[in-house]
Amino acid sequence: MKKLITVLFASALALAACGGKATEPAVEPLNISEPGKSIEVAAGNEFKIVIDSNPSTGYHWDLVGALDESIVQFVSRDYRADEPVAPGSGGKDVWVFKAVAAGETTITLGHFPPGVDGTAAQEVTFTIVVK
Repeated sequence: MKKLITVLFASALALAACGGKATEPAVEPLNISEPGKSIEVAAGNEFKIVIDSNPSTGYHWDLVGALDESIVQFVSRDYRADEPVAPGSGGKDVWVFKAVAAGETTITLGHFPPGVDGTAAQEVTFTIVVK
């Protein structure tokens, strides 16, 4: 019996030693969908700007002006259709940026009609404060 307890204890100790460090869960980037508010982001983190869009109308969202790339950098842009997907239905434009250094900047997106160069039908501005 003593031998069995010793073997069980040794096995439990060996299994405990095999346990590795738990991995950190992936942090979903901050979603921003309200223009006009100041948004705080920690340097090194990504954040998303999510805005209603319907490319079937010919309108599209684009950056207005240059980014201050010493503070934030563009990462990616994606369109996600609303569910259920139907012809002519809208969705969301998802813009991903990375906060690279402390500072304050703005990101302005323009909603451009088809066939018009340089003049946005609507503009929305997001103030980003990187800590």
